[in-house]
Amino acid sequence: MLKKLFGKKESVVERITAPINGKVVDITEVPDPVFSQKMMGEGIAVEPSDGNVVSPVDGEVVQVFPTKHAVGLKTKSGLELLIHIGLDTVNLDGEGFEAFVKAGDKVKRGDKLVSFDLEIIKEKATSTISPLIITNMDEVVENVEKEFTENAKTSETEVLIVTVK
Repeated sequence: MLKKLFGKKESVVERITAPINGKVVDITEVPDPVFSQKMMGEGIAVEPSDGNVVSPVDGEVVQVFPTKHAVGLKTKSGLELLIHIGLDTVNLDGEGFEAFVKAGDKVKRGDKLVSFDLEIIKEKATSTISPLIITNMDEVVENVEKEFTENAKTSETEVLIVTVK
C-alpha cells in the first residue's frame, strides 16, 4: 500500500465479522427493496440461527433505535454500519428485543449489543433476515469484498472486508 502524497491518510482495511450466527447472503437477496436495491448502502444479510447480536467491529455505538430493532456503529476509521434485525420489526415496538448498549458506548468486536426472540420475529415480522449495511459508502469506502457462508459465527467469520479511504 502506498502512502498518498501531501498529507492524506493511508487507506485502512476494516475486517467486519458476522454480527449474528447464521447463513450469510448478499444484500440483493433481502426481500425489501430499501435493502436489496442498496438505497441505504452496500452490505450483506444474515439469516439468523439464534437471537444474539454482537458488535462486528471495535467502535462506538452511534444509535440504538428506541424499538431496539437496529443499532448504528462507527469505527475509528469513520466507517458507519447499521445492523437491522429482521424486516418490518420496527412495528413490534420493542417486543422481543433487549438492548445491552446505548449511544456513546465504546464496544469491542464480540460485545453483546442486542438479544431478540427469534420465535417472535418469525411469527410477527415479515422476515428474520438481518441486514448489515455500510451507511456512508460514498464518503469513506474505496472497496468492499463480501464473504458468504452457510454457518457464520459471530466474532470469527469475516463477512465484509472494506478498504476505507
